[in-house]
Amino acid sequence: MGSPSDEELMERFCDGAPDAFEALFARHSGRVQGFLTRMVRDGSLAEDLLQTTFLSVIRARGRYEPGTRFVPWLMTIAANAARDSLRHRQHVEAYSSGVGTGAPTSAPPPSGDPALRRHLLDALQSLPPDHREAVVLSKVEGWSFEEIAALRGISAGAARLRAHRGYEKLRELLSGLGEA
Repeated sequence: MGSPSDEELMERFCDGAPDAFEALFARHSGRVQGFLTRMVRDGSLAEDLLQTTFLSVIRARGRYEPGTRFVPWLMTIAANAARDSLRHRQHVEAYSSGVGTGAPTSAPPPSGDPALRRHLLDALQSLPPDHREAVVLSKVEGWSFEEIAALRGISAGAARLRAHRGYEKLRELLSGLGEA
């Protein structure tokens, strides 16, 4: 017999098997951290949010419904942690800028064309969270609109519309880059 499904592992964890949680963490932590890093653009913050996400899984295990698909449930928890963090950071930055400390909070972009990458990441960061999430999940993570819809509890058409609006806004924000 093959390895247990995520749902079977989660049900075992809910029944008190800590090794099942360890297996879920090992199986999904890389994917969740990659998603969080793209959402918040800060590696150390993404690591903190990864821990927050899996602590939330531990706390919410009593509310996990047997038969619920685990990955969409997990990614919803991660997305909510990222949104909360971004919202908090915006409040802190707004307050800080009023006080006069405008120090940058994001790490430098990885290698490649640093200027182009910075423009792209800045443009992505300026999107509304719903649009940014749809763009990241569809283009970077390779999720279908049906999977995004299941994650967010919306229709596939609404997921497609969010991604489309995100692409349009990115196109608008990046349109002048090639001209000099």
